[in-house]
Amino acid sequence: MVFCLPIFGQSLNLSAKGENEIKTRIIDSIGYKNSFANYISIENELNNLKSKLVRLGYIDTTVDSIVRKNDTLYSAYCHLGKKFKKIKISYPSQFNKELLNFINHISGEDYFEVDIEDLENALTTLNLKIAEQGDPFSTLQLINISKHDSALISADLKVVTNLKRRIDDIIVKGYEKFPKSYLKRFLKLKTGKTFNLNDIKEKVELLEDLRFATKIKDPEVLFTQDSTTLYLYIEKARSNNFDGFLGFGTNENTNKIEFDGYLDLRLINNLNYGETINLFYKSDEIDQQTFRVDTDLPYILGSPIGIQLGLNIFRKDTTFSNARQYAKINYQINSQHRIAAGISSTKSTNLLDNDTSILNDYTASYYTITYNYTKPQFYDPLFPINFWFDISTGFGDRENNLGKQSQTVFNLDTYKIFNLNPKNSIYTRLNGAFLNSDDYLDNELFRFGGINSIRGFEENSLVANLYGVVNTEYRYRLSSSIYVHSVLDAAYFENQITSTKEKLFGFGFGLGLLTNAGLFRLNYSSGKSENRQFRLSDSKVHVSLTATF
Repeated sequence: MVFCLPIFGQSLNLSAKGENEIKTRIIDSIGYKNSFANYISIENELNNLKSKLVRLGYIDTTVDSIVRKNDTLYSAYCHLGKKFKKIKISYPSQFNKELLNFINHISGEDYFEVDIEDLENALTTLNLKIAEQGDPFSTLQLINISKHDSALISADLKVVTNLKRRIDDIIVKGYEKFPKSYLKRFLKLKTGKTFNLNDIKEKVELLEDLRFATKIKDPEVLFTQDSTTLYLYIEKARSNNFDGFLGFGTNENTNKIEFDGYLDLRLINNLNYGETINLFYKSDEIDQQTFRVDTDLPYILGSPIGIQLGLNIFRKDTTFSNARQYAKINYQINSQHRIAAGISSTKSTNLLDNDTSILNDYTASYYTITYNYTKPQFYDPLFPINFWFDISTGFGDRENNLGKQSQTVFNLDTYKIFNLNPKNSIYTRLNGAFLNSDDYLDNELFRFGGINSIRGFEENSLVANLYGVVNTEYRYRLSSSIYVHSVLDAAYFENQITSTKEKLFGFGFGLGLLTNAGLFRLNYSSGKSENRQFRLSDSKVHVSLTATF
């Protein structure tokens, strides 16, 4: 080998050649740097080039000489030799051959063959899988490397293992009162499990699906001679929510302004248990009041079972009032899916002096089944939920002085945000319900319409035993805290009591503004009925505020 003294103060160039033209083209196809500040950099680059050629199967590659052509140009002459395509690797008896299913190989008794070009990735994958089984310090080595024949290399696999690691302790930093049941059931992290860092990192990412906690940084692990301690860095997030609106519009009969509004308070994780308490009150311009309170208690006594309890009271002026109670037992399948089964009971009171065939006292009891799917995007405070799907059904009986009637009820509420790009998105929602019965009472029918239903109509002014509402919005984000949107709604409903079948449409526009106090929303909408068989609000303005604290 010929060595030449380096030249300083100017850029040096390199040209690498093989033993023939074909081998030179192979070197050029791999690629290498050809401009350097000093001679040592040239030698380092040639070592890198040699390693690349060996990984391609040219295991006999040597750099025969480096010749200085002029003041700035060096030529390196390499000998590649024959290319070997495969390597036969024999493994010891304690090696878990099931791990070979994760790589491309040809298997034999106590050995496997892989392409030399895939060798590095194959060994990396095998070592990673061994680490996932609780041995993060394991290493793989190839020893006794030799030429098996003119096209095949052989080697022995040496596996250096250590004592398998299990999680001995989990310590939460930042939010020390993070619910332990969520560690075990939601994140599925618990002591005694085999240590797998990649699996732990994936599970910690599930914190993004929680409203009341966020990840500060990636988890860390402390290894001692006989223990493994996992450190999670979590902070408590503001998750309580207040939502309210004031609606006003002109009465087309009296030509006077009428007001309506609602209050929706959601308290989340104030007891550091992961619990949710909801309080809702609404009063509208046609003298209807709704009061609802419910609670969701997850992971009772650390089990995967949760409980939901609720009370709903609805009063229609001086006509009737309904009181509904329900209880559900739910099971959280994972961070996004939940199923529930429960019972509900409703007692309705006729506030008029006389009962009629369509309005009288009744009691109803149902057995219910519910499925819920939630896909959050809490990184976006304007639109924190990307996909919501909630479906439920119930079957039971309604009983009054006219007898007992078997009934079935079905409810669906789902919405999805389609993010077209950072500024543009489309919001779609489908909401509907169906009550199946041989006869109906007016005080058991569904009531819908308004800001959270089909917009442009008075709150709860529409009565049906079957209805479906489609809401759509095109949203344009003016900034990270301001967006404008269109309103285009459509609905269909049926009322068997009045023999009504109707198509409805709502049009309008809105503005959303995220401030330190919360999300301020302004909507203007107008509604139209296909047949105009009943009184509707011609236009509607809603002002709402959603605050997080």
